[in-house]
Amino acid sequence: MEVSLRRMSFPLDAKQPQWDVAARTDKGRVRPINEDSYRIYREESLFVLSDGMGGAAKGEVASAMAVESVVASLRENIVAESPEESAANREFSEETNSLVRAIKLANRKIHEQGMRDPACRGMGATIVAARITGSRLSLVHVGDSRAYLLRSDRLEQLTADHSLVAEQVRRGLMNREQAAASELQSVLTRALGTEESVEVDADEIELFPRDALLLCSDGLTRMVPEDEIAGILAQSTAVRVAAERLINRANEYGGQDNVTVVVIRLTKSKSWFAKFIPWCSANLV
Repeated sequence: MEVSLRRMSFPLDAKQPQWDVAARTDKGRVRPINEDSYRIYREESLFVLSDGMGGAAKGEVASAMAVESVVASLRENIVAESPEESAANREFSEETNSLVRAIKLANRKIHEQGMRDPACRGMGATIVAARITGSRLSLVHVGDSRAYLLRSDRLEQLTADHSLVAEQVRRGLMNREQAAASELQSVLTRALGTEESVEVDADEIELFPRDALLLCSDGLTRMVPEDEIAGILAQSTAVRVAAERLINRANEYGGQDNVTVVVIRLTKSKSWFAKFIPWCSANLV
């Protein structure tokens, strides 16, 4: 019997935190500056990564604004100013909806900064953010920065790229090999700051103890094959080691772009085994 990684779950205890995290960023071997940013807000079990775009148009400013704005929105419980930003999806928890609102607010701030400052005109950024509440993962993203789940040595991409070539692949007009070689792979169909409003993709996933999560910019995924990413995550006992090995591997493949990774590993709670048998009885019969 084959079971989806997302749907088969044994919840973690509610006590926080139950994870280890390590993050690394590097400008790579080609780009003169690093336009990636990340933030970890431990009190809310929040992890945010952004890849700036725009080059001379201050991509590094956009990515820094993105991650800082999202963290500040949750830390300070900032209220959205517009109905579009404050709208909630009843399918999701308040933790997920608040994260969506925070990203929409970040989009508006980046867009307004670009309109005010000629030096920032045209700047934008991707974003991927994960928030852990008990056993639930709230996951939101815009652009082509990705989130992956490693469970039982199997890697699953949790996000769908908002890029021109990814849409071509989804429509069956291009295969993944053609997409990887395409000169259009940098063309995004969604990003923060390029428009006054933005559509944010959201999902909720139940987590297992010992699951590993990876947030990364495309400087990793364009350089390192997914089977190697899976192997590094599975074979590295410490999240710090996994993060360093992923960065090093991207640079060994040429380091054509900035590369940033956030590696999160769920820990095994002391009461996990005591709950495992009742859970099996309730879910597997």
